[in-house]
Amino acid sequence: MGLVSWSYEFQTIDMSKSLKRVRAALEALGAPTTIVETQLARTAADTAKAVDCDIDQIAKSIIFKGENSGEAILFVTAGGNKVDPAKAAELAGEPLGKADASLIRLQTGFAIGGVSPIGHLNPIRAFVDPRLKDFDQIWAAAGTPNHVFACTPTDLLNFCDAQVSDFTAK
Repeated sequence: MGLVSWSYEFQTIDMSKSLKRVRAALEALGAPTTIVETQLARTAADTAKAVDCDIDQIAKSIIFKGENSGEAILFVTAGGNKVDPAKAAELAGEPLGKADASLIRLQTGFAIGGVSPIGHLNPIRAFVDPRLKDFDQIWAAAGTPNHVFACTPTDLLNFCDAQVSDFTAK
């Protein structure tokens, strides 16, 4: 399937700064994980196919802009779910708008398409879809559009200090 997998502690190839930051965050957190490189990580469906898992095992990082605070707010949802803007705004405690590429890059250090739920340059408020807790293993972006890492839902919650909340559309 075009996968290249490695344990982060043995990685020696040249990596992007974003991927290095995610790897360093994983190492600092001490949780065992695997980083996978694939050419099929642009969508949740493509990623699920590439790593041979259910689409809902893909933890999508969706960033909104708090209209009052001006800060980026992270919603990590199961791959088959969509964020309900009204529910998300209620959780955030402020109206939400579209986060542009510069805000995302400034707050997280990642480019759109590779936003990881961990390894951000600056702290970010985070909410996680409870659907992700239904799996033993989930996959999230590792800082680039072509890299993902595996972890448990519990580890993800600890990694990003997130609140489990219902913010998805039915």
